[in-house]
Amino acid sequence: MDLTSSSGGGDPRQIEETKPLLGGDVPAPEGTKMGAVPCRRALLLCNGMRYKLLQEGDIQVCVIRHPRTFLSKILTSKFLRRWEPHHLTLADNSLASATPTGYMENSVSYSAIEDVQLLSWENAPKYCLQLTIPGGTVLLQAANSYLRDQWFHSLQWKKKIYKYKKVLSNPSRWEVVLKEIRTLVDMALTSPLQDDSINQAPLEIVSKLLSENTNLTTQEHENIIVAIAPLLENNHPPPDLCEFFCKHCRERPRSMVVIEVFTPVVQRILKHNMDFGKCPRLRLFTQEYILALNELNAGMEVVKKFIQSMHGPTGHCPHPRVLPNLVAVCLAAIYSCYEEFINSRDNSPSLKEIRNGCQQPCDRKPTLPLRLLHPSPDLVSQEATLSEARLKSVVVASSEIHVEVEHASTAKPALTASAGNDSEPNLIDCLMVSPACSTMSIELGPQADRTLGCYVEILKLLSDYDDWRPSLASLLQPIPFPKEALAHEKFTKELKYVIQRFAEDPRQEVHSCLLSVRAGKDGWFQLYSPGGVACDDDGELFASMVHILMGSCYKTKKFLLSLAENKLGPCMLLALRGNQTMVEILCLMLEYNIIDNNDTQLQIISTLESTGVGKRMYEQLCDRQRELKELQRKGGPTRLTLPSKSTDADLARLLSSGSFGNLENLSLAFTNVTSACAEHLIKLPSLKQLNLWSTQFGDAGLRLLSEHLTMLQVLNLCETPVTDAGLLALSSMKSLCSLNMNSTKLSADTYEDLKAKLPNLKEVDVRYTEAW
Repeated sequence: MDLTSSSGGGDPRQIEETKPLLGGDVPAPEGTKMGAVPCRRALLLCNGMRYKLLQEGDIQVCVIRHPRTFLSKILTSKFLRRWEPHHLTLADNSLASATPTGYMENSVSYSAIEDVQLLSWENAPKYCLQLTIPGGTVLLQAANSYLRDQWFHSLQWKKKIYKYKKVLSNPSRWEVVLKEIRTLVDMALTSPLQDDSINQAPLEIVSKLLSENTNLTTQEHENIIVAIAPLLENNHPPPDLCEFFCKHCRERPRSMVVIEVFTPVVQRILKHNMDFGKCPRLRLFTQEYILALNELNAGMEVVKKFIQSMHGPTGHCPHPRVLPNLVAVCLAAIYSCYEEFINSRDNSPSLKEIRNGCQQPCDRKPTLPLRLLHPSPDLVSQEATLSEARLKSVVVASSEIHVEVEHASTAKPALTASAGNDSEPNLIDCLMVSPACSTMSIELGPQADRTLGCYVEILKLLSDYDDWRPSLASLLQPIPFPKEALAHEKFTKELKYVIQRFAEDPRQEVHSCLLSVRAGKDGWFQLYSPGGVACDDDGELFASMVHILMGSCYKTKKFLLSLAENKLGPCMLLALRGNQTMVEILCLMLEYNIIDNNDTQLQIISTLESTGVGKRMYEQLCDRQRELKELQRKGGPTRLTLPSKSTDADLARLLSSGSFGNLENLSLAFTNVTSACAEHLIKLPSLKQLNLWSTQFGDAGLRLLSEHLTMLQVLNLCETPVTDAGLLALSSMKSLCSLNMNSTKLSADTYEDLKAKLPNLKEVDVRYTEAW
């Protein structure tokens, strides 16, 4: 029986696929015999259709055995042909049915399939697919042409991948293997199937090939990398391939393959990776790639250009994942520099064990245990103590350094040096302790030292970008470095540049990250303050941090109390040396009655009077205190309204003109006052009602009011620029019974929080806010 065309006019989708690749141009022979059934085969043309790779599906199945007798020809004729419904699964090596009965009692191996064709035959159902097997033919009938083509391409893909797996599993000649890899890559790039596995399957085949053949030459390595490069443009390399790339970066860092092939791969990883924890080898590959760049002649200049390319030419990086990924790589690399000592110190699992052996031993790790040296804190007998002591073991913590020393004499067996504790030791001791006594010296191996220098330099580069600095500060706020790194003088000295950049940034979201992330835990502010483990100067950075924090929204009792409890000694020492910021701090402590102990107050006064700037500011403080007493003296009006357009200076001038100890109601509505006037408002002891309608009074002023005017009952903030950050501070004003937040940036969550924390609140206006 001839297979002739029956669908009238010919369907361009009824075509045949050539042997090497999908979409050849060889015309199909006509009159081909197949089971005595005439058929027509045409060539599959690229029509732009895309399909999802099938893993399983429902389809009609018919098996035709090649007839050898007259009776068998009759039994296999189209009139007696029987179709069976099956749920077929396209496994890795065969085509199997979920119900192995009838035609599909035995699975059909891909190696047994000689050809896959699209067919349409006369007076028969359409959308058929023919699988040629030894001794017969398997016909698959789909519901429509799209499903038929989807089955066709999926079967072709599974069959070819199975063939390449077998061919490349036993390589003999590497020039042939390289040719097969290129053909495999071309097949993946030209396939009409759209699925992650289409590009990942060839990469996994090559990855397995490389892992099983470790005796390849460097040139063969590079040829294979260049061959698979087109697939890496839009796909992450699998874990084993990442390990192979890491090895190449370590062994041949100056190879052009690193620059030409690995650069776009690493750029894609940094732009699109969401979690290095799910694939740590991607991070390891990125880490080794950056180290390879650092090994080039230009060194850090090449790394700097790479960071610039990741950020982009504009002032804002368009890829939000780049910075977190770069920081993750830097943190892991810095940790690896101290890993051997960390493991020997606390028997914790190494990164290699955490990665299940994904990182092979290499010369990037320090070859010798780290040596920790600590000078004696006794300034009088320092040399004698060092000559008698022998270093026994060291345990470094972010808040405390414990150094056990063994003495030949009857000296103390252990020494504890405080480094930024929450509790301040004796005040005189704080004034006398040298910053050099709270630092440790760690010696790294040459390679670990270069690695540390490279990645600390990257952190410094990241801190130079204004748009990255807020996120970088937030990521580094918990101090995510090993304790040994914080005790390493070189590391803390280099990282000091990053902390300085944070301290110089006027944005609150940046410099606020200098403080600890939660109570009871040290922050950068504590570590770099005098007596802190990272402090290597006389307190210049500490003074800079205090200055920026006091200049924004931290001019509060809480911050001053923290300084008085933990850093009063350093503050007095710097004030004694004429630091104006510290002089101002001590004056504010006296003005806000932060210090209760009379002896400490007298010592502060003596410190202030010992310098010219301190003496002048203390005299001004005394004048203000006299004016304050006069202002708070009973008398004067109970109600006061400032004219519209009045300014902060006008309010200050008015309040300084007489006594306002009886003032209960103050209206600043429609004036030009700002948060700066809060310093004058907190001096009104009897104030119960305050109207700030349509002023520029903001969050900083609200925070100051909430600490001092705890008896305030009525507050009008209508049409002011206050936000949730300032409104949340009102939760401490328990006497509030009327609060107007009309037309502010109040959120619904903040409103609910205020209602829960202000039990006396009866009248609330939240119109034209999110909470309305």
